[in-house]
Amino acid sequence: MSVSSPTSPGQQVEEVESITIRFAGDSGDGMQVAGTQFTNVSAIMGNDIATFPDFPAEIRAPAGTLAGVSGFQVHFASTDIHTPGDSLNCLVVMNPAALKTNLKDLLPDGILIVNSDSFGPTDLGKAKYATNPLEDGSLKGYRIIRVPIDKLNREAVKDSNLAMRDADRCKNFFALGLVFWMFERSSDSTLKWLQSKFGKKPDVLQANISALKAGFNYGETVEMMPVQYRVAKAKIAPGTYRKITGNEAIALGLVAASELANKRIVCASYPITPASDILHQLADLKEFGVKTLQAEDEIAAVGVALGASYGGAIGITGTSGPGVCLKSEAINLAVMTELPLVIIDVQRGGPSTGLPTKTEQADLLQAFFGRNGESPVAIIAPKSPTDCFNMAIEAVRIATEFMVPTFLLSDGYIANGAEPWLIPDLNKLPKINIIHPTLPNSGDSGKTHENGAGEPGKFLPYKRDENLVRPWALPGTPGLEHRIGGIEKQDVTGNINYEPGNHEHMINTRAQKVANIAKTIPDLVVEGEQEGELLLIGWGGTYGSIATAVQRARRNGWKVGHVHFQYLNPFPKNTGEVFKKFKHFLVPELNAGQLLLLLRGKYLIDAKGLNKIQGRPFLVSEILEAIKPFFA
Repeated sequence: MSVSSPTSPGQQVEEVESITIRFAGDSGDGMQVAGTQFTNVSAIMGNDIATFPDFPAEIRAPAGTLAGVSGFQVHFASTDIHTPGDSLNCLVVMNPAALKTNLKDLLPDGILIVNSDSFGPTDLGKAKYATNPLEDGSLKGYRIIRVPIDKLNREAVKDSNLAMRDADRCKNFFALGLVFWMFERSSDSTLKWLQSKFGKKPDVLQANISALKAGFNYGETVEMMPVQYRVAKAKIAPGTYRKITGNEAIALGLVAASELANKRIVCASYPITPASDILHQLADLKEFGVKTLQAEDEIAAVGVALGASYGGAIGITGTSGPGVCLKSEAINLAVMTELPLVIIDVQRGGPSTGLPTKTEQADLLQAFFGRNGESPVAIIAPKSPTDCFNMAIEAVRIATEFMVPTFLLSDGYIANGAEPWLIPDLNKLPKINIIHPTLPNSGDSGKTHENGAGEPGKFLPYKRDENLVRPWALPGTPGLEHRIGGIEKQDVTGNINYEPGNHEHMINTRAQKVANIAKTIPDLVVEGEQEGELLLIGWGGTYGSIATAVQRARRNGWKVGHVHFQYLNPFPKNTGEVFKKFKHFLVPELNAGQLLLLLRGKYLIDAKGLNKIQGRPFLVSEILEAIKPFFA
């Protein structure tokens, strides 16, 4: 639908349901800032949003090269959305390298905004172009808008007294202003952000404001851009919302868990992409009693976290796959001593250093089996950036309620992606009840207590409750002295014990304790068809793509259901019953088939895998193509 704009006589405004736009340029061009600001404005304007930041893997790739391209994709809509979009309606490129690496994702007849000033011989050579694509006809299938951004930006900021190099760093705001005009975005919140960011640097502040306004005004006055696009507000549940990334949500969830448990959290981590932001976020929340430590290495970090748990705090350590390898011995010590420990693994592509800035569901089997001996741990996984908040709380709840190391498996896509988050009422969140044992007084009857205390003057550190959970005794509590360490324990007393029967009993007991977690977690929920021909099975950050694909498949008349595992060890107790209602199973994963292997082994289902190991999330179209053969 098109209507005349009330502010620009003769200007056409096309109303659309959703738009997917990507900003792409050199890693120094500020594309992440531009994309983030566009996202913030769209959220404030009431659109549903989903984002996909894409960082170069090399820290300092040569400027203008293919390896140095940075991108930020935003999908904003007037309807409920789950993914950052398969294909682009609009692509903004700041140089030839950005064009070459991103053009394949732009829809035919899509809008291509090009910084024409950057298409000289040198930059074309760095991007390995033999001819100039702006002149050789190779872009004729797109709506090209050539803008001399470098020149126009320099003209806009010439009165700012900045050096040329610093002035050129404002060009991302010129591009942002142009896109604000094209999609009817207000610049008010961005102007406020610039004031808070550069308030103490008046020259830089004024230059960026001038660039932003110049870009907006350029769009309003240049005749080559005859159309604006309008995306109405989304219909969402009432409440107070904010934009949030997965890493931000985990940090806030951990602080909320601290308040719900009335316990201090201690987070010790070593910097690693893409998990580092969790430590950064927590370090800014020290007013809530949060203690953070950037350790000298991964082993020290998990040691500090485990020591904090031994001392009665909630010990947390964050990392990615390579760090989990190094932490495995200390995690196994937590299994043996039965202490609570939360391990946040923000997964990336491997093996070894692998793909530091790219997403992958690479570590599920490592979380299950990456320790010596029979050493079960709890494993849960958020399905979206906003879900990270609830699952961080759940990780603390499980770890402390069952005295067990608990993995929270996020991934790079969830960690850096953003969506609107309905801020919850903390008073309505369930409390996490932690009771530490105390020794009965001398007048007690001498009966064994649920908290592990027995006869007066005697403490039984491995006396278990109905879920086989041992008590969490605080060091320094009079009368609760007990032995702890990595050598096998005698049940109940905790004394060192090498007897074969006791060892087998303790192995089975620790395994059953983890299995008992299933009593306290939700049943597996089926979305879409409740029974029938095909069930799609997912976990972690694949939720949005799978859910959207299933919705479209059902519109085609296909009998498709979808379950998504947020609890992976143990699985929900009704999992087997759900599987009995379907004939065929498809498991999309960003790995070579790790959940597929576990489900085949445990439930003996003839499931098929849909595997992608490219450092990028699933497209909805890829999953739809995999569904089609089941209904051919």
